[in-house]
Amino acid sequence: MQTRPLGPSNLRLTSIGFGSFALGGSGWRFSWGPQDDEETIKTMVRAVGLGINWIDTAPIYGLGHAEEVLGRALQQCRPRPLVATKCGRAWQADGMPFGRLKKASVKAEVEASLKRLRVEVIDLYQIHWPQPPADIEEGWAAIAEAIKAGKVRWAGVSNFNVEQMQRVQPVMPIASLQPPYSMLRREIEKDILPFCLQNRIGVIVYSPLAKGLLTDNFTSAKVAGLAGDDHRRNDPQFLEPALSANLKLVAGLRLLAADLGLTVSQLAIAWTLARPGVTAAIVGGRSPAQVEETVRAAEVKLSPDTLAAVEKLLDQREQRLARP
Repeated sequence: MQTRPLGPSNLRLTSIGFGSFALGGSGWRFSWGPQDDEETIKTMVRAVGLGINWIDTAPIYGLGHAEEVLGRALQQCRPRPLVATKCGRAWQADGMPFGRLKKASVKAEVEASLKRLRVEVIDLYQIHWPQPPADIEEGWAAIAEAIKAGKVRWAGVSNFNVEQMQRVQPVMPIASLQPPYSMLRREIEKDILPFCLQNRIGVIVYSPLAKGLLTDNFTSAKVAGLAGDDHRRNDPQFLEPALSANLKLVAGLRLLAADLGLTVSQLAIAWTLARPGVTAAIVGGRSPAQVEETVRAAEVKLSPDTLAAVEKLLDQREQRLARP
């Protein structure tokens, strides 16, 4: 699989990275429901075997559990993938996350992640959310100290806007931004992507499949059957009227993808990778079979005609949502 340089860093990432959000399992505020840890490890090992060279995680995913399982998987991965994790999200006793970016807390999070991941250095360390906003410079400076100490190689931010990136840039250059981006979430196209291009900031987008909506698998029945602690049950995109409009979009994408010999997932991922300024996309997987499907998108080059056809389908979705 081909790699792309990540901003000003010396890291080269495959255009698809493996995301572990759903692999934290149950028991936290944004769970995707139960997940078998042994299946998780098999899936990560298979992803690396297929050529993916980086895995993204965060302490908040499963309240440390996703990092712990990744640490176990790394012992079996050959070659060892690059590891990206995050800081700035702590949790209360009930699992509710909150923002924390003080120097002492970031320092403690670095040590905790190193221990859970069973590594000596974190390849890419990111501020997960700019919360609280007043503390982003302090948190960023703490990561700079971790780099000087040899515990982190490169630093990035996640979910930052342009003004927030401008605030931390004088402290230390930003290697990457991790924003949400998919056919259903295109906010970064207006200001954020142009800013990153102009400032040589790598962009690794998350949720290109819109939490599973942009796949061949979702139906109204499947949404109704989501586990009780699956946070998608309360996501507006999975509720009416958006759900019907989204499922009609997927039906159109399915026909377009079939003509190209692709699945909806592959088309949706390739669409994000075709956007100028996007370095790579984070794609989750709960089984080896899912990874085997989605990894093919890294080799797909969409034609201008295909991109125009997708835009037409997206315009039709907007028209459906605008109807009273």
